[in-house]
Amino acid sequence: MLSKKFAIAALSVVFSMSLSGAAWAETVMEKVARTGVLTAGTRTDFIPLSYINEKGQLVGYSIDIINQIKGQLEQDLGRKITLQLVPVEIDQRIPKILTREVDLVCEDVTFTWERDRFVDFSVSYGITGTRVLAKRGSNLGTPESLADKQIGVLENGTNEQTIRLLQPKAKLVTFKTVTDGIAALQQGKIDGFASDGVLLEGTRQTLPNRDALEVLPKAPYTREGIACMVPENNSAFLDRVNYAIVKLMQGYVVGDKNSVEIVDRWFGKNGVITIEHDFLKNYFQDVINSRQQIKLN
Repeated sequence: MLSKKFAIAALSVVFSMSLSGAAWAETVMEKVARTGVLTAGTRTDFIPLSYINEKGQLVGYSIDIINQIKGQLEQDLGRKITLQLVPVEIDQRIPKILTREVDLVCEDVTFTWERDRFVDFSVSYGITGTRVLAKRGSNLGTPESLADKQIGVLENGTNEQTIRLLQPKAKLVTFKTVTDGIAALQQGKIDGFASDGVLLEGTRQTLPNRDALEVLPKAPYTREGIACMVPENNSAFLDRVNYAIVKLMQGYVVGDKNSVEIVDRWFGKNGVITIEHDFLKNYFQDVINSRQQIKLN
């Protein structure tokens, strides 16, 4: 469930927008066709989905997904599209979609029924879940082990709710950024940092003392799909977003070179995180099975 503070803010945005019919007059597809600009909100610290690399570039699997969507819109609209990436914090994502400051958000976005009240979700293009980054040998791999431990979480994130449900006796410490949480862990201020398992493993592998840390448990406490959020009542745009995502997945499953290269640069043997090929293939196939097969060029 979203925090009360966020829910009130989101409802306030909805109310203010209802006072002006113009706010809803133009669909995302119409806006992109008119301006030639697709605006996407994203995080900048979520390795390997969306983060700033050593060259100062915003890269990641979710960024590649957004570029696939951009390419699909160019094909459908018959014009060049400029991609504008806008950094957004966790608590800004839905409000910025509601005010149409961004056309979509694709990064560490997991479906919840509360969020679904305000925005629409694409098909999932990945799967993750809550895990805990801790010092090696800490044995924080069970709900029981979290009791009376100082566990860091991000403000307004679903991981906070997960840990509260798993272990009410855990002492939660909130942080605004992943960087702040991991720094507190390394300084011994907290016992563990709970967040998205993909993020934690991706970040751990970039740290100089990565072997001194581990992500627990091996299987996430929860399993959640990663998706894009778009404004409600924009079915034509959501259709194109889904089409682009499923097309990439299907390309990976059948061995399309470009699709495989995109996925493998993040999750292949030499990727930021190594995920078993068959696991990814089976997951993608499950998503594809819920849709019509796409004829690849």
